[in-house]
Amino acid sequence: MTQHPHQPGLADFFPSAIFGEGSILEFNRLTLARVVMGLLVSGALLAVAYRPKLVPGRGQMAVEVIAEFIRSNIALEMLGTKNGRKFSGFIGFAFFGVLAMNLAGIIPGLNIAASSVVAVPMVFAVITYATYIGAGIKAQGVGHFFASQLLPPGLPKPMYLLITPIEFLSNFIVRPVTLTVRLLANMMSGHLLLGMTYFGTATLLHALSAISSVSILTGAAMLLMTGFEVFVAFLQAYIFTILTAVYIKLSIESH
Repeated sequence: MTQHPHQPGLADFFPSAIFGEGSILEFNRLTLARVVMGLLVSGALLAVAYRPKLVPGRGQMAVEVIAEFIRSNIALEMLGTKNGRKFSGFIGFAFFGVLAMNLAGIIPGLNIAASSVVAVPMVFAVITYATYIGAGIKAQGVGHFFASQLLPPGLPKPMYLLITPIEFLSNFIVRPVTLTVRLLANMMSGHLLLGMTYFGTATLLHALSAISSVSILTGAAMLLMTGFEVFVAFLQAYIFTILTAVYIKLSIESH
């Protein structure tokens, strides 16, 4: 029987269980992607941290360049020297964590970004949410923090009946939701675009039983989309990290 190439679609985001189907321990391809990428990024960072070389190799140099960029151009630039040093570790964690989950989409055998389902973006958003609220309370105190977030100064008192609910929705509901949805939507669309170019190439080669000019063009598109997926993975990790730093800044400084 002739096998046809797998057509990418929404079913990719709901893979069948590898084991534990129907239980809280269910393990599928998306879970595998999270575990693999978590181990890879942890192993790479630990290797650089515990065995640094005076003359760094390519791997160490790449990690150091990215880490220094995140520290200098996001943490220190946006939060200042004191707070930037304090939060640079967390901001670096957010960048490398999101980036690793995003890059799972181009790893053979995984072929789907771990952040293309809502669980991973939501976890990172919740961690960021808890961090900026905790940082604000620690810096300003409970009362002053919530007052600065919910009661903009200089308004007539009756206006607070309208402004305070809007500020609550904006600062405590919209922020974590937008962090989640932005990352989720971009990685879902990236997977579908990449999957369709692979599917188009495989289908044409299968139907024509030969390499044609059309299949060559779709193959070129496949390589282009893979490069684009890597770019989107870095870009979304960068945007997530920028927003994390912005939210922390808004929480530790009075308006």
